[in-house]
Amino acid sequence: MIILLGAILGVIFGAYTARRRKGKLADILQYAFVYAMLFALIGLFVSIYINRSL
Repeated sequence: MIILLGAILGVIFGAYTARRRKGKLADILQYAFVYAMLFALIGLFVSIYINRSL
């Protein structure tokens, strides 16, 4: 669940960042994808840490 939430937040944050920098549609999609992967990876590590500590 944390991974999915991180991916969704990454898409929103990435698209917002690209729009703020006045990017075209391809830029917005690329930023959204990369940020989603990054946030999902962070969510994965957080999920692993939580499961190991319980």
